[in-house]
Amino acid sequence: MGRTPQPLSQFVLKVHSRCDLACDHCYVYEKADKSWRGRPAVISDEVLEVTARRISEHASAHRLDAVSVVLHGGEPLLAGRARLRRTAEALRTALDGVCELDLRIHTNGVTLDQRFCDLFAELDIKVGISLDGDKAANDLHRLYRNGRSSHDKVLRAVSLLSRPRYQHLFAGILCTIDLRNDPVAVYDALAALKPPRIDFLLPHSTWEDPPPRLPGDTSATPYADWLLTVHDHWDADGRPMDVRIFDSVLRTLRGESSLTESLGLAPADLAVIETDGTFEQADSLKTSYDGAPATGMDVFHNTLDDVAAHPGVVARQQGLEGLCATCRSCPVVQSCGGGLYAHRYRVDNEFDNPSVYCGDLEGLIVGIRDRDRAGQTTSATTGAAEPAPVLDAAHLDELAAGAGGGAVADLLVRHQLGLNRELLALVWQQAHPDAGGARAWETLAVLDGSAPHVVDSVLTHPYVRPWGLYCLDGDRTRTPAGTQTRAAMRGVAEIAAVAALRAGQPATVAVPVADGVLRLPTLGTLAVGDATEAHVSGDADGFTVEAGRRTYRMEWKGVDDPAWSTRRRFELDGWAVALEDTDPWRDCHDQPVHSRLTESEAEEWYTGLKAAWEWIRRELPAYVPGITAELDVVTPLSAFPHPHGSGSVSRGVFGAVGIARPAAPESLALLLVRGFQYGRMNALLDLMEFQDPSGDALLTLPGGLGPRPARDMLLESYEHLAVIDFWHARRRGTTGEEARTADASLRRQLDHATGAVACLAASGTLTPVGARFVAGLREAVRARGVAVKRA
Repeated sequence: MGRTPQPLSQFVLKVHSRCDLACDHCYVYEKADKSWRGRPAVISDEVLEVTARRISEHASAHRLDAVSVVLHGGEPLLAGRARLRRTAEALRTALDGVCELDLRIHTNGVTLDQRFCDLFAELDIKVGISLDGDKAANDLHRLYRNGRSSHDKVLRAVSLLSRPRYQHLFAGILCTIDLRNDPVAVYDALAALKPPRIDFLLPHSTWEDPPPRLPGDTSATPYADWLLTVHDHWDADGRPMDVRIFDSVLRTLRGESSLTESLGLAPADLAVIETDGTFEQADSLKTSYDGAPATGMDVFHNTLDDVAAHPGVVARQQGLEGLCATCRSCPVVQSCGGGLYAHRYRVDNEFDNPSVYCGDLEGLIVGIRDRDRAGQTTSATTGAAEPAPVLDAAHLDELAAGAGGGAVADLLVRHQLGLNRELLALVWQQAHPDAGGARAWETLAVLDGSAPHVVDSVLTHPYVRPWGLYCLDGDRTRTPAGTQTRAAMRGVAEIAAVAALRAGQPATVAVPVADGVLRLPTLGTLAVGDATEAHVSGDADGFTVEAGRRTYRMEWKGVDDPAWSTRRRFELDGWAVALEDTDPWRDCHDQPVHSRLTESEAEEWYTGLKAAWEWIRRELPAYVPGITAELDVVTPLSAFPHPHGSGSVSRGVFGAVGIARPAAPESLALLLVRGFQYGRMNALLDLMEFQDPSGDALLTLPGGLGPRPARDMLLESYEHLAVIDFWHARRRGTTGEEARTADASLRRQLDHATGAVACLAASGTLTPVGARFVAGLREAVRARGVAVKRA
């Protein structure tokens, strides 16, 4: 739970806490939380003024471009036109010159009339309507207290909003699903009203109060079945309006952000302000238990920074880290995101569970994904992030044995690419871009639709990850305000520029410059003096950079300009590897990076890598498929006083190893296979949960080494397999002192690995997947020990 609290930009403002309907599925009045009973019916002028000031202060402090406020209830229209006017004017006055205000109201519609519509048109307030379908469907729940239907009055409200003079105010229809209703009939009734958007909601439920099911229905995923029926009808209908849940699934499958907090891994940024000025968490928590949304804060005594730091709010901002172990290992977690937070509630462990709709969410996501693929011919809106791949038992056993072939490598590469796509989307979402940044993103989105493989070729660059993590998680207490936002905008523009160049697109991309250096990831860097922005455009022969008062020309066939530092790339008998000494984000290893290599130093690296690769191909052929698929960058590190050189793989940097080059090719080969093995284990730990996340015990190896976290022990144990294999190969054909050195190294590595896997197996911290992997690892170490004795 380590992320810095994110600023809040979405607010639900309760202007009236009572309702004129008695909907029996309402989470405010009919579920566990009863706090509404002690609150004033109408928000006061004092609460309005202080609330507006709090939102303005927060937006100003965090330099937000816009905030969204939804006027809510109860039924907000019961507050009356005068109160709603004062609310809108207070908010707009407070935010004038600070940021944009997206102001909306959500209503049941039964009292909406022309005077309300005129008011909303004057104040630019968008209107959302609750309606569950045709009359029969709507009357299952949305009734007056005397049992009278509300359907006709809601239709009248929608008809008003459909008039040309009010049409721009119509935000859409919210529909709560009831399995008793025919999905096609519900869709047809809503589509006939021509709303700009439909938002289908799962009825609020928890593990303590499970969702309703139809008697005799044996389907394991009834809500997914219902929604997929609607999806197919909507798709056949030509998708005439947005459907938020379907659009969100499609977006998250492509690595973009969700349009709803009930899907995806993007951090929640919402707070609720009640009529008495109390700050609460998301309203949906009212379905969990009495008092669940409470924060103990209010607008008079607390700031929105206080609310953002509340543990309950922070818990919904942790992305993958904030989910239970089941969710973290799920293949659709990037789209599902664990579902709505409130739907995870169970008395014994509160929210550390999958959604009560877990099966339905997975069925819906897989169903939409498969339909989209089958019909794809892809929509040219973005690109192609595959859902997270799954390692089966055979893959896991193959990996535990020590190397693992091309199929496993492909799974890991695709998963890491998916993580980078998710990271890019999160960075963009949180960056609050200016117009220039938005244009770079639009260029990238177009390219991702027309040439996703080109975008992938940039996003697989190993140092995209350190950049993205800095933008999201950098130490804000030590970083000047705006630094991370600028880094985010710069990185997006850099990725867009390189993707455009690689795709041969004529687009010109404006790229911000830091410290006089234009970074073009996977290509190189250009020194541009005191310029703060560069304009990059390409053609068939190369590309042009306009920065400051200079124009630089780089030809693909070669560049003589000393300002340009190209990334060198070597083809080594089946292995294409880049020597990365240009990217500023490469400085993330546990050892300082080497400065830009001279031509003679680069030639020495080429000679050493070529000889080391020949040795690996000859002596350790089992590692060849994995290295060629997964390891494509070697980053030179500063000299290190060790006869065999040194290597480093930073967590989160997949596909690169940092090395201080040793003199002997065999020593370089050792560093390559060690770095590859360590990086692969890092990727496995990203993909699967090997250790119970609730356990944080430190483990001590026999012989007194430790205590160590289980993760570190897993990484080192797996790395030791490669070292054992190296020394076993090195031992062959040697005699004398060289043989004795190899034997001593072998025994030391075997003893260490044996002790480590035994310690892991006995720790009690492993998940079933982790236990299977460690059992395979122990067998791999034992088999190597037997082979060494026989030799």
